Amino acid sequence: MKKGFTLVEIITVLVLIGILVSIVLPIYRNATLRAKEAVLKENLFQIRDALNKFYKDKHKYPTDLEDLVIHKYLRKIPIDPIMQSNEWDMIRFEPEEMEDFDPEIAEGIIDVRSLSHAESLDGSKYSDW
Repeated sequence: MKKGFTLVEIITVLVLIGILVSIVLPIYRNATLRAKEAVLKENLFQIRDALNKFYKDKHKYPTDLEDLVIHKYLRKIPIDPIMQSNEWDMIRFEPEEMEDFDPEIAEGIIDVRSLSHAESLDGSKYSDW
């Protein structure tokens, strides 16, 4: 009597492996995307927190994100994990219609957003976060 596997047993094992891979692969992809989204949220929080602290200390907004590094509010400019870059969409201060125009404040960055227009897992755009 010969010992070994029949063709049916080998095909059955290959089909089971294929089914497992087809289940695990989307879960893995979503897990990495969820991790990138968590890092993006944290990086946005850190930059926004540094912007607020800069404003409270200096009574003006920084004109460049590099100012946050120079004045030691951040060690380095965080990266946008979705875009794989440290470039951000910088939202500048806009005075109200009846407000006095102060050029030093008007050039300041009051917020940052991701440059990515892709949609997150919850359906919102990264650029809206």
